[in-house]
Amino acid sequence: MKPRIYLRHPTAADERAFLAAVRRSRQLHHPWVQPPPTAARYRQFLERTAGADHCSWLVCLRATDELVGVINLGHIVYGALRSAYTGYYAFAGHERQGLMHEGLTAAVRQAFSQLKLHRLEANIQPGNTASIALARSCGFQLEGYSPKYLKVAGRWRDHERWAIVAG
Repeated sequence: MKPRIYLRHPTAADERAFLAAVRRSRQLHHPWVQPPPTAARYRQFLERTAGADHCSWLVCLRATDELVGVINLGHIVYGALRSAYTGYYAFAGHERQGLMHEGLTAAVRQAFSQLKLHRLEANIQPGNTASIALARSCGFQLEGYSPKYLKVAGRWRDHERWAIVAG
């Protein structure tokens, strides 16, 4: 079956479409994630993803080039660890169609083959059942629970730690 999506790195030319998708997706993202909501924050996002310790992909619909979602790798560490944290979110209108499954699967494959990473970790709030289901469906395994692990929307929130290692 031909993939319905493709991955590409975000650029300045994506700003308008990205911000429109974020606006349409506020309800879908709340309270789990806070994507860049303004032009200034989008530019900061691009600057961060240009660093050696970050990598971001836009998940795009092959048929229309429409933005489906985002997958981020952060805090990439090489050397003996060869690891990164991953975060992801879909845009409204594209959720629950298996598109982010295709995107995350492709991103994991690229992280292991092109970036030569050994491990990816996804920290997910326990109530975010859609995100947990996505991680599980892509081969991530539950490793533990971290109380008040990450600050999201101004509050320290508990997270489950999910991880996948290269074959």
